Amino acid sequence: MSQVTTQPSINQIWEWLDAVPDPEIPVISLVDLGIIRDVAWEGETLVISVTPTYSGCPATAVIALDIETALRGHGVTDLRLKTQISPAWTTDWLSDKGRAKLEDYGIAPPQAAGGPEKCPNCGSTEVTKVSQFGSTPCKAHWRCQDCLEPFDYFKCI
Repeated sequence: MSQVTTQPSINQIWEWLDAVPDPEIPVISLVDLGIIRDVAWEGETLVISVTPTYSGCPATAVIALDIETALRGHGVTDLRLKTQISPAWTTDWLSDKGRAKLEDYGIAPPQAAGGPEKCPNCGSTEVTKVSQFGSTPCKAHWRCQDCLEPFDYFKCI
């Protein structure tokens, strides 16, 4: 690993961060998830502002470590992570690319109506909620009535 002698551009930093997967849903990046709020140089220090998906998210410490590891791997040595809790994260911040990746992965993306519009496996609209609680606190458990497959639905926050 070589140390950076000139500051990488903000656009380059965003590209690097877009390659850092969410630890709970590794098919989407932290950028797709919308939790990277700002990237800025303050003198020689790179400051990354991160908004957790919710205050008790168990992945927060892992996310911070993954960001730090990725950027240090690109030679950034002077780095500060800043937690930004206001405004609170919302599923509206998920990128369109992230929503599509969720669905391709078998997780129904959040909908304003409060439930999935279709099964991410077969596309049927005949779906029912099994439980408000899914594999992680941010997901609910649903089942398709046509293909009979269970699936997670990313709750709308």
